[in-house]
This record gives sequence, structure tokens and C-alpha cells, in this order.
Amino acid sequence: MRHTRTSHLTRSAQLGLMTAFLLLCACGSEPTKEPEHAAPPVAVVEPPPVVGQKPSLELPPSAFSAQFLKADQLLTQNQWMAASEIIAGIPTAGLDAADKVYLGYLQARIDYVRGKQKEALALLDTLEYPGMNSAQRYRILNLRRHILGMSGEYLESARLGDEILRLAPATDSPALKRSIWHDLQRLDTSQLQQAVSTATDPQWQDWLELALLSRAPLPAQLQSLPLWVQNNPQHPAASPLPGGLDYLLNTATQARKVALILPLSDRLAPAGRAVRDGYLASYYAYRETGGAAFDIVVLDQDSFGSAGAAYDAALAQGASMVVGPLSKESVAELGARADRSIPVLALNRLDAADALPPGSSALVQFALAPEDEARDIANLAFGQGARRALLIRPQGDWGSKVAQALVERWQALGGSIANSVTYSGREDYSASIKDALGIPASEQRAQAIKEIMGTNVEFNARRRQDIDVIFLLSGNAAEARSLKPLLAFHYAGSVPVYAVSSIYSGFTDPRDRDLDGINFVETPWLLGANAELKNAIAAGNTGTDSYTRLNALGADAFLVQSQFLQLQAGPDALFRGNTGLLSMDPQLHIQRELVLTTFDEGAVRQQ
Repeated sequence: MRHTRTSHLTRSAQLGLMTAFLLLCACGSEPTKEPEHAAPPVAVVEPPPVVGQKPSLELPPSAFSAQFLKADQLLTQNQWMAASEIIAGIPTAGLDAADKVYLGYLQARIDYVRGKQKEALALLDTLEYPGMNSAQRYRILNLRRHILGMSGEYLESARLGDEILRLAPATDSPALKRSIWHDLQRLDTSQLQQAVSTATDPQWQDWLELALLSRAPLPAQLQSLPLWVQNNPQHPAASPLPGGLDYLLNTATQARKVALILPLSDRLAPAGRAVRDGYLASYYAYRETGGAAFDIVVLDQDSFGSAGAAYDAALAQGASMVVGPLSKESVAELGARADRSIPVLALNRLDAADALPPGSSALVQFALAPEDEARDIANLAFGQGARRALLIRPQGDWGSKVAQALVERWQALGGSIANSVTYSGREDYSASIKDALGIPASEQRAQAIKEIMGTNVEFNARRRQDIDVIFLLSGNAAEARSLKPLLAFHYAGSVPVYAVSSIYSGFTDPRDRDLDGINFVETPWLLGANAELKNAIAAGNTGTDSYTRLNALGADAFLVQSQFLQLQAGPDALFRGNTGLLSMDPQLHIQRELVLTTFDEGAVRQQ
């Protein structure tokens, strides 16, 4: 395709170009969020600072500074009752405006820790006085942004982040920029287009335009992003560009040979072919948008006997990178090699205890790990105000791993587990749910009353009242369809239920009406993203489109491999993928944030 040169374009021409680029985009998603505390705003009601100097973020002196500090420290540990006792001991009579505002700020934090999001936001709205101290405003805006981001209000969270960035100290700016970019990438393209059309602040509008440009195919980004930097050299996102995009622009991408190592003829062959088809479909789509060609060698691991032998064959054929293998055992085999001379994008994840030999080339691990989804639903439930959870999971290693990831994240956020139960099979579904909800205890109390009174007493069982969310970690749709109605039968039909994507087969099923109301996370691929690519795979008539999540894994394997240089940005690297919003942790694990979804009359609906 022929690219139009766009240097020195007017803003309207730039917007027109963005629209043209976006018509080429094939994926859009709105995964979930793990927010970071940010920094303060621009609307400061105090004497303007010296040009080029940001206002001081030192809190004003107070007779109650020690109490304020202690309450702040307790709230950092989610100890809201102890913090409440401290601020209750501060006399309200005679407080100056600054002290009243800080008390209000601490009370808003207490409300948030308790799950009262609306009350916290309403209280923050009232905290204002002429000449408000910048440090107080900084904290208030950061708290507001955190609550909004956790609640899924990503656009407003990003806008507040842009305001806060203008006052943030240099040490806070990198994490704040990263968080703003995450918020923007969690929005779908139509939200960004609407926001950029109504934005009035130039810096904020430029953030939105940059986010739109990043949705274009890679060849278009390589053309348009340098022009954005040229036209916005002083913008906080210009140096470096967010998401690791600078690494794409500042380093020439050399044509190379990539080896796909996948099982294609034995037990895992259907899964391997699905990954292969997703990868190749993405490669051909990339070439159609003007992407540079490179050689791809597809190696059937089953014909080599081991992942190591296939890796050696890739080296012998001149590969400069390997994508695969697929099974955990094969990834562990390559991970143990001390002589890995070319990087590997593995399509599974090693156990935490597996140590990698030092000095070898990178082993980046990308898997459709349900543990990522468990952390997602913990974030989402907490962001909606839930604090005390009931956990229901199947017996076995899968249920144990997913539950562990969820509990670790839930407790780190400040949530607690009121009760946790496991089930082994259909025969104990009802008993497990009944025990989990405390129904037997209620029945025993009623029986005791009958015995004391010596007569029949009209009685309705009551479930335990100390839960505000249920995590239903079913391993498949059939389990979830049996368990969800039992929750209503045992008086818990009004409690929000969250699950991972294993409850959805990926296809419309009339029986899924039994799942109505469950909140779960799903890949953008199964929610309509990249429809053209999915159609191309189906048109190939290989039958692998029934392994739709693995098609998406293959497509994202190409995405990460083709933009592998971005991973040099470490925690800043970010990709809008078909399996979620992709980032990388210090262990070189690709982490996924998925999209919040629900069942509505048996159909899947994105929230």
C-alpha cells in the first residue's frame, strides 16, 4: 500500500489521516484494570508558581499532623476501623479550612476501603476552600482517579491523570504516564474518537490523538508516530513515547527468519494447528498493510521428538527467533537449556519454581493462563465495592492454582475471604453451595428453637449475610450452569457472581440462560475484535476456528513477535491484543487483562 506523507499537517488533516488508519485496524478491546495511584491537578486555587516550577506538595502545618499521619499509615494497610478511631478523636470545633479538608480526605479513604465508592466520591466533591494547598489537592485528585479507574471509568481516570501529571514531581511522572496510557488503551476506539472530538484542552487532545494513532496497523504507526512527535515535541508523552513505542521507532527492524515450533501431528496437533493458523493469518494481514516480509519456517515438533531438537533445527536453518513450543513440558525443556542463542517467545508458562539458567537468550512466556483472569475478576469486583467474598472452586490442581492467584490479589487489594468451599462432582453441588452459604447453621438454629419451645415454628432458612461477592471458579460451562441456579435456590441470587472465561464455550448455547447475570472476563477475540482475521481463518477451512482462543493466541504471538523490540521497555511495554491487553512482568511473563462481560438471556454481552 502507498503511504501518504503527512509532515506539517493541520490538526484537521491529522484527524482525517487517523480515521483512515483506523479503518485498517482489526482489533479493539477494553480489558480490565489494575490501577496505580497517580498525582494532582491543574486547577490550583493558590498564587501561581514561578514559570517552570511546580507547586510545592508539602502539606500545610497542623496541630493534628501526627494524627493525620497515623491515620494515613493505617489506611495504607486497609485498617479503616483503627483510622476511624483516630480521626474521631480530633475535635471538629475550631478546625481551620485545611484541617477540615484533610479530615474529609481521610474519611473518603475510609469509605473507599469499606467499599462505599459513591460516598467517597461524593465527599471528595465537597472538599474545597479558597487557596487550597496543592499537596491536599494532589492527594484528593489521586484518590478520585484511583476510585474511578478501579470502577472502570477509564476515560475520566486518564483525563485526571493528565491534569495530575502537570503537578507531579519528576519521580512520579514515569509511572503516571504509564498509567494514563493503560487507561487510554483500555478504551474502545469509538470512545476515543468521541473524546477527541469534544476535547478542548490541547495537551489532553494530543494524548487522545496519540492513542488513536497507536490503533493503526504497524506500518502506519511507523509512519505517523514520528510526525506526532515532530508536531508535539514538548508533550509529556513525546519522550519517550508510551507503551514502548520508542523502541520500534528508534531501532531499525531487520528482516529475519522466524521459526514456529508447534505440535502438528500428534496428540496436541489440533491445538498446534490452531495457533499456527492464527499466527499466519496475522502475518498475511500485516503484509497487506505494507509490512516488510520475513521468512517463516514452520517446524512440527512431533517429527523431531523433542523441543530441543526442533530448536536445534531452527538454528541450523538460520532462524533468529523462535515462537513456541506450546506444551508446558516443552517450554521447560527449552528453559533449562544454557545454550539458547536466539530469543524464544514460548506459548506456555513455567511454574514459579522453575529457574532459568543465567546468560541464555530471552525466554518470554506467553500463555492463556487462567491465573491472569482470576486476578482480573478480583480487580473488577473490588472496583465495584465488594470486600468480603465467598469462593467456590472445583477440587484439583486447576482449581487450586486459580484460587490461589485470586486470593493473593484479592487480599492485596484489601478484600477478605469470608468462606471458601470446594466441590468434587455433580452429586455434591447442592451440598457444597448450601454449606458455603451457611444454610445448615440456620437450619440448626431453627431446630434448636423448635426443641426449646416444644412446638413447630414457621421458619425460612437464611444464608450468611457477611458476603458481598461470590467467586465461582468453575472449570467449564456445564459446572457453572449447574451451580449458578443453586445460588438463587439457596437465597444468594442477589449477590454478584464473578467467574473466569472457562464458563463460556465460545459459541452460542441456549443452555447458557442458566448463567444469566454472571460477570466474567473474556478475550476481545470472542467479543467481536478482529472479525476479518477470524473470517480469514474460517475461510481456510482447516477446522481450527473451533479452537478460537488458540487462534487468538497465535495471532497475538505474531503481534508480540513482530513488535518484540517494544519489550525492551519493560513495564512500559503494552500491546492491544486479541487475547487481552498485554504487558510483561519482571519474570518475562506476558500478562493479560481481559474484557468484563456478562450473560444476558443466554448471550454474551460486553459491559
